[in-house]
Amino acid sequence: MLEFIKAYVEKQSAAIRKTPYEAVEGLCGMLMEARKEDKAVFFAGNGGSAATASHFTNDLVKGLSPGNPKRFRAFSLVDQVPVITALANDYDYSVIFQEQLKNYARPGDLLIVISGSGNSPNVVKACEYAREHGIRTAALTGRDGGKLKELCDLSVIAPVDGMEEIEDIHMLWEHCVICTLREEIGNEV
Repeated sequence: MLEFIKAYVEKQSAAIRKTPYEAVEGLCGMLMEARKEDKAVFFAGNGGSAATASHFTNDLVKGLSPGNPKRFRAFSLVDQVPVITALANDYDYSVIFQEQLKNYARPGDLLIVISGSGNSPNVVKACEYAREHGIRTAALTGRDGGKLKELCDLSVIAPVDGMEEIEDIHMLWEHCVICTLREEIGNEV
């Protein structure tokens, strides 16, 4: 067991050193722009990526907004359980995020999707809707970036294949983005 644990950590350490820094910085820039322009930021994902989407929303709303006159207007589309289950049951699971965007999103808003494969049908549909309606898009993906790589305005791709490893790196980047934004916001004063 110990050897596996060491190998896992070493493999992740090597992958983290391959972080696409400019893409992570680009995501920070998109978030700062949304804040500056008072645009909404929406998050979506499935499974572990849903947890990351929810966590990202929390960190923007609770972690970076109190005490600041200019706040992030961030919303997690994964936390709308009654809406999600009704849409999935009555229509199809692939529309759960797209249909919410139809209610809430406006041109110029930002949609950040998280998908290890980059091919989750409900996330892809949400990005297609966003693209057609002037909503900016960014994706955290893994492997080869999947369909989201070409569909989104910005793709930040974890340089690993295993889903657990991809999710680890996405959470590290999420915290990196939050800490970077905190630094930037502190420099505004």
